[in-house]
Amino acid sequence: MNPAEQIALWADRLRDLSAMGLFFAKSVHDEIAYREAQSVAMEMMALATGEPLERIEPLRGTIFARPTPLTTGDAAIIDGEGHILLIRRADNSKWAMPGGALDVGETPAQGVQREALEETGVHCRAVVLVGVFDSRLCGTETPHHLYHFQFLCELLDREPEEEPSHGFEVLEKGWFPENGLPGDIDPGHVSRIPEAFRVWRGDPRAFFDAEGLS
Repeated sequence: MNPAEQIALWADRLRDLSAMGLFFAKSVHDEIAYREAQSVAMEMMALATGEPLERIEPLRGTIFARPTPLTTGDAAIIDGEGHILLIRRADNSKWAMPGGALDVGETPAQGVQREALEETGVHCRAVVLVGVFDSRLCGTETPHHLYHFQFLCELLDREPEEEPSHGFEVLEKGWFPENGLPGDIDPGHVSRIPEAFRVWRGDPRAFFDAEGLS
């Protein structure tokens, strides 16, 4: 872990502590102290990422107000011929499984089904949990600590009947065999796509990170 990554991790831990403190604060003095800690976390994150503080500030009421690691979900949609559906993301032009942040009020399985539909227009059903992945250990390029829920999904309709609602997030999509994946895969998906094929071939064990960072 390089110094910037370590500072980002400390900032994320401080974000978590300040958000939890604000949630349980019993006095105005507690609130002032935890909001100051929140501000320090934002300054540290700006330092770690090289982003100006004014671009971090709008995250105060969303990302920095949330305690615990952020949760995301990804849909590993593999058809009967062993081809996986991937999207080329608009933000970094790399290939990845469809997915994104989970919403309050939905289960992780519902979230990956929704994300797949929004980004590809394809309906699918989550059938097996592939694993729960820690962003720090699977190569995800983000300053925030994430938990990725990944599900093997059954394809319900290969060709969408209408344009996806979040198609602006996707440059293109395609079906790929395991031995013919594109070369420019998002770093956070390089290690996770093989796990999806492992489960698809019949291994029922869900992946999890048994050990943390050394």
